Amino acid sequence: MSLNDMLCRTAKSKAKPYKIFDRNGLYLEVYPTGSKLWRLKYRYHRKEKRISLGNYPLVTLLEARQEKDKIKAQLKSGHDPILVKLEQQQTAVFAHAQTFELIGKEWHSQNAPAWNPRYAKTILHRLEKYLFPDIGSYPITLLTPVIILSCLRKIDENAPDMARRIKQLCSNVFVYAKNTNRVQSDITTGLEKGLRKYEKGHFASIDVDELANFLIALHDFRQTKIHRQTYLAIQFMLLTFVRTTELNKATWSEINFETAIWRIPGKRMKKKKDHLTPLSRQAIAILKELKEMNGKREYIFPSIPRPLKPMSNGTILQALKRMKFETHMTGHGFRSLALGILKEKLGYTHEIADRQLAHVRKNNNDKAYDRAEFLDQRTEMMQRYADYIDKVFIEELTKRYNYVQPSY
Repeated sequence: MSLNDMLCRTAKSKAKPYKIFDRNGLYLEVYPTGSKLWRLKYRYHRKEKRISLGNYPLVTLLEARQEKDKIKAQLKSGHDPILVKLEQQQTAVFAHAQTFELIGKEWHSQNAPAWNPRYAKTILHRLEKYLFPDIGSYPITLLTPVIILSCLRKIDENAPDMARRIKQLCSNVFVYAKNTNRVQSDITTGLEKGLRKYEKGHFASIDVDELANFLIALHDFRQTKIHRQTYLAIQFMLLTFVRTTELNKATWSEINFETAIWRIPGKRMKKKKDHLTPLSRQAIAILKELKEMNGKREYIFPSIPRPLKPMSNGTILQALKRMKFETHMTGHGFRSLALGILKEKLGYTHEIADRQLAHVRKNNNDKAYDRAEFLDQRTEMMQRYADYIDKVFIEELTKRYNYVQPSY
C-alpha cells in the first residue's frame, strides 16, 4: 500500500530503526530518536544502492515522490544518482568559493605579466580599494546588477570618471569569469547608464597665447623658489613634451649626444615600442648641465631625497602649484600646448606632430601608417619648436624688463 501524509506523520519511533514503504523503491525510515528520513532503493549495474532524499516533514511525501521520479529519469539516462548528487554538491561548494575577490585576483595575476608593472600595481590597488570591500566576499554567481550599481554609485558621488573606470574593471573580471565557465554573462553591461551624467574634462593646459606668461613665471621662480633640477625638468618637458613617466625614469643610457636622439624604451611607452625623440640644441644644453649634476647617477632626473630612485610624478605638479599654475597646467598639458604651437604657429601637419607625441592609433586606418617615422621632419620640427619658445620668451622679457639680448 502506498503511503499518505497521515501515515508518515503518525509513524512512531521504536527501539530500532524501521521502514515504511511507498512504491518503486521509495520508503521512509523512522529512527529511535523520532527523526524520519526519506530514502530510495535502486539498482545500478545490477548492484543495489540507496540514496537519501531528505528529512520528513521538511521534505514532504509529494516532494519525495517528485525527487524519486527525477532519479528514475537519471537512471534511465545511464547516470548513477549518487554520483550526480555528489557532483552537484561539489559544484555548489566550488561555486560558493568562487568569490569576486578570488576571481578578480586570478584575472589580475593572469594578465599582470604582460602589463607595465606600474599599471599592474594600479589595477590591483583599484580592485582592493573600490571593489573588494563591498562585493569581494560575494560568490560571483550571487552578484546582481543592483549590488554592483550600488557599489559604483558610492564612487560616483565624488569621482564620476573613476566610477566608470571601476565599472570597466568590474566588467573585465566578469568577462574572465565567463570565459572560465564560472558565470553565464557579464551582468555589468550597461550599468554606466545608471551613473550620473557628467562632462569629461581634459588635462589642464595653458593656451598657445598664454605661453609667454608661463615662461616669465618660470623664469622668475627659477632662482630661489624651485630646485634647479626641477626647473630644468620643466624646461626639458616643455622642449620634448613627453609623458611624465617617460621623463621621470629617463636614464643616461637612453641619450645619444652624438646624434642628438633620445630613445625611450618601449616598456615606458603606451604603444610598447621604442620611441625616438630628436633633441634640439636647447634640450642638449639642458642635458649637459644635468650631466654635471647627475652624471654619476642612473637617472637623469633622480629623486632629490632618494637619488637612487627616479624623480616623483608629483614633483613637476608641485612646482606648477607653487607658480600658481595648478589649475591651468599639468605635466600632460605640455603635450597639448606643443600640439597647438606646432600646428597653429609653425604650420606642421597633424600627422607629423602626432607622431612626435607617440599617440596610440585609434583605428585601423591610422595603424596602417604606424611605421612611418618622419624622423628628418621631426628633427627639424623639434628645433624650430625650441627656437619658437626662445623667441616668445625673449620678446616677452624685453617687453617687461627692457631686456637686451647679448650679441655674440
